[in-house]
Amino acid sequence: MAALIPSHLDLCEKQALAYLATPLPADAMCVNPVWCDYDGTHILLNAAQGRLQDRMMRRNPAVPLCVADPDNPSRYLEIRDHVVAMTTDSAEAHVDRLAHTYLGQETYPFRQPGEVRVLYRLAPDTVVPFAA
Repeated sequence: MAALIPSHLDLCEKQALAYLATPLPADAMCVNPVWCDYDGTHILLNAAQGRLQDRMMRRNPAVPLCVADPDNPSRYLEIRDHVVAMTTDSAEAHVDRLAHTYLGQETYPFRQPGEVRVLYRLAPDTVVPFAA
């Protein structure tokens, strides 16, 4: 497992969006902006169970990310990683933490009735920093 690059660790503390690439059937790819954070070992993502991101990460756990610096989009991390764990335990608290980071709100305001949140732990395999 690779470690994140110290010169770019601040991206995990900012409101930096990660762009998640997930493979679709017929050799197509889908890229979506997602909120993320880092626990010192794993990249943490959160999605609603049954949505496209959830289905694709369950189908193929190899998911590359690109985390761009919101202050300088030419500075980013390319992270090739894979899902090592998926759980609903503490997923609600995690999405609330993300809402605080990205929206400044104490709770995630976009919950849908009956929605089940999933917390994903991604292990970085390769980390490539870029800075222009």
